[in-house]
Amino acid sequence: MIRVPEEPVGRLSGAWRACVGTGRLDLALRRDYQDSLALLQRDIGFRHLRGHGLLSDGMGVHRPYEWQGARRTHHSFTYLDQVLDALLATGIRPFLELGFMPREMASGTQTVFWWEGNVTPPADEKEWTRLVRAVLTHLIDRYGLDEVRTWPVEVWNEPDLPPFWKDADEAAYHRLYEATAHTVKEVDAELAVGGPALSPAADGWLERFAEFAERRDVPVDFVSRHAYASGPAQNVPFGTHQTLAPASTLLDQFAQPRQALAGTRLAGLPVHITEFNSSYRPDNLIHDTAFHAAYLAPVVAAGGDHADSFSYWTFSDVFEETGIPTALFHGGFGLLTHRQIRKPTYHLYAFLARMGEERLARGDGHLVTRHPDGRITVLAWAPVDPTGQTPGPDRHTLRLSLPARGGELFVRRSSVDEERGNAYTAWRHMGSPRSPRPGQLDILHEASEPARSHTRLPVEDGRVDLTLTLARHEVTLVELTPVDDETPPWWDERRLLGGETA
Repeated sequence: MIRVPEEPVGRLSGAWRACVGTGRLDLALRRDYQDSLALLQRDIGFRHLRGHGLLSDGMGVHRPYEWQGARRTHHSFTYLDQVLDALLATGIRPFLELGFMPREMASGTQTVFWWEGNVTPPADEKEWTRLVRAVLTHLIDRYGLDEVRTWPVEVWNEPDLPPFWKDADEAAYHRLYEATAHTVKEVDAELAVGGPALSPAADGWLERFAEFAERRDVPVDFVSRHAYASGPAQNVPFGTHQTLAPASTLLDQFAQPRQALAGTRLAGLPVHITEFNSSYRPDNLIHDTAFHAAYLAPVVAAGGDHADSFSYWTFSDVFEETGIPTALFHGGFGLLTHRQIRKPTYHLYAFLARMGEERLARGDGHLVTRHPDGRITVLAWAPVDPTGQTPGPDRHTLRLSLPARGGELFVRRSSVDEERGNAYTAWRHMGSPRSPRPGQLDILHEASEPARSHTRLPVEDGRVDLTLTLARHEVTLVELTPVDDETPPWWDERRLLGGETA
């Protein structure tokens, strides 16, 4: 029996909901995307959204033209306004990632992804900084300075990887960052600019970025990197298999920036993990499973110890980096499939959104919080074996002694596991239809609902004993609320259903 103390040991960090990822930003023009985002915000409520392609050709911001024998540039904000209006209408703000390079401004032709984002430096640095200045100035004019100051500005994405930055040219990235950061500050000194948005494989880049920033006196308001825990991709048609490291590997990656920057000018700056997930592939079916929710539960519960935000990559399977998905369940990054079917990891986040602000306990397999009105919430998860070599225990028991008020508590439990709250399992039983018919979609939405149960527990000497038996790969939320019993004194439950009337 684990005895949970009466007094809080701290606050529940909000880092887990500070940001979430998305496919390229022009996808926000689609109805399915907007419907998914509205559902996400209703159930979870993330604060910021980060995605690629803000300046790519799909957004149509950079529009060069010829007039009177001279090359000129028009900056068009038609799609940018529609995208940001759609985000803000759901209560989520952008985390601005400046990239990729407009084709007509690029120094080369190298692209990344199916949608061909250009990843070469600008042919003319001044034209790039004019674009950055024009975009930020427009945003301030449209949304107000106080609002835009709450939108972090990140310079590029994973420049340490050749697919994202030509030849992974570190010196060229430093030049781009320096010119961009100074431009941001010229627009408004209180805009927060940072980077370098490194991949997990970036060896020494962050330390050298700190040296460069100090040597050149370059503005840096936050540092960013990414975290993934999967091994090399083993490709099959329209899919990928990968090994996974233990989930603690992700927490180690979250902690790396502060360790690397200790003693530098950048020590103490906010750390944003602007992408994280188990696998870095958008076609790995691990993302769709109950295992995935249980695997990530300890990361989401403790990640705030190491970073100011850690952004789940991504909120929706409306995502096309490797092409248009070929099936409803295809291993996409999303918390939601197309058509808003919730995955088990979606429920992990939705459960966290119902937890309290006071943290009473956190340990192997559990997190306990309290709301201001006295409600106690317990998030619990079954242990997982990341190697997949053993099936893991079919049952896992957790026993807690919780502080409580009143005489009895109403207990509400919501759970997802291999069978419950798991549309992926239902889809597999259906025969894995690539394009489910309307009736099948209804079944899958129904299957995505968490299992729910209710009971009462007695409070004795200011405490209540809670025993939870978790199924394989289960994540469960238990909410305990003091009972204010208004049952009339003449009511006798024994007289229902043909009981005695005398």
